[in-house]
Amino acid sequence: MNRKETQGVLALLRAAYPNFYKDMPKQDLLAVVNLWQMQFAEMDVNLVLAAVNALISSRVEGYPPTIGAVKEKAAGLVLASQLPETEAWALVSRAARNGAYGAEKEFAKLPLLVQSAVGNAQQLRAWAVMETQEVETVVASNFMRTYRQLAARQKEQELLPGSVKNSLPGLQGLPAGEEGVKGLSAGTVVRRFGA
Repeated sequence: MNRKETQGVLALLRAAYPNFYKDMPKQDLLAVVNLWQMQFAEMDVNLVLAAVNALISSRVEGYPPTIGAVKEKAAGLVLASQLPETEAWALVSRAARNGAYGAEKEFAKLPLLVQSAVGNAQQLRAWAVMETQEVETVVASNFMRTYRQLAARQKEQELLPGSVKNSLPGLQGLPAGEEGVKGLSAGTVVRRFGA
């Protein structure tokens, strides 16, 4: 969001909450614009506007939403399009059934977050040769737990300003990992479940 877009979002808040901003000195208004600009510089203005509008329409308090509330709502709007864990597992299960000979191709079809929870194509191949009951119980449970954790981490990362993301190592994206679900490499899965 650029400065002009930030001012537009704040104008919307000012129109929705006129009493909150009416006696605010110009210097304080400038500080508010600067703070919002810094916090939302990496976000798309349409996403911020959608979050602000959703909060305006649902808040009964007489004061505007905080930056944190807007970021939380925006992250929720983005992550609402994220697959639920059961649907993510259904994709993985289908890919595993076809993965004995085409694991790389099946792995490449999976959404990125699902790929991160699986680990790699070799993991998918290992699940393909396991007994179906083992895959649909133990592996499914571990996958869904890992997927939930990765989704939560992704949500936390979405809430951070870009300057913070860029300054902290390891926050530039979700690691694909070489070990797959809960540190189980393909060889470990095969040895552990006797497939």
